[in-house]
Amino acid sequence: MTIKDLQDAVLRISDIYAREHNIDRDRDWALLKLQEELGELTAEHLRLSSRARGEGNPQAQADEAADVLGMLLIYCDHAGIDIEAAMQRKWLSWLNPQT
Repeated sequence: MTIKDLQDAVLRISDIYAREHNIDRDRDWALLKLQEELGELTAEHLRLSSRARGEGNPQAQADEAADVLGMLLIYCDHAGIDIEAAMQRKWLSWLNPQT
């Protein structure tokens, strides 16, 4: 599965979720949700590293990481960002440096 395939699937699921829960996904919704999910991942990380109350849960940490990635893909779509092209330009170009 490519990043684009994953993004398309996530966007379909987001549409279903928004329709079922009557969520208005306005201009900044995706960025705000991305921040919310990052906060939840951070909280689980802190619990797992014994720097917050409660016991951490590795499955919850993985689920929160999935939420962050999902919301990032949604944000990129809303912002008109081709994340595959951006990753190629910003990160993957290091694997094939120009001489």
